[in-house]
Amino acid sequence: MTVTEDLTRARAEALAQIAALTREFDEVVAASAASNADDEHDPEGATIAFERQQLAALLESAHRRLADVDDALARAAAGDYGRCASCGGPIGAERLAARPQARTCITCAA
Repeated sequence: MTVTEDLTRARAEALAQIAALTREFDEVVAASAASNADDEHDPEGATIAFERQQLAALLESAHRRLADVDDALARAAAGDYGRCASCGGPIGAERLAARPQARTCITCAA
């Protein structure tokens, strides 16, 4: 599999995760709209608020991952893929295999 294929697969996975989390977030918001809006006195209120915030954080993380993958695709198209953005050295094959969107080598990432 080529780098572009790996990144395209990672992009599709990120988009699928964003879609699933968005649906789940929308369901939680809809459920909370139909319930008692007084979270302070509603025994389920804190749980609903927690779920909503947890989903929002997961969704933000998925969006960041998508942006990282898109950036890696742009670097691949420009011929800069596999070079550390910090030191300019090569990013190890093992790191790229584990995290194709990596921008830095292991040393710089630490």
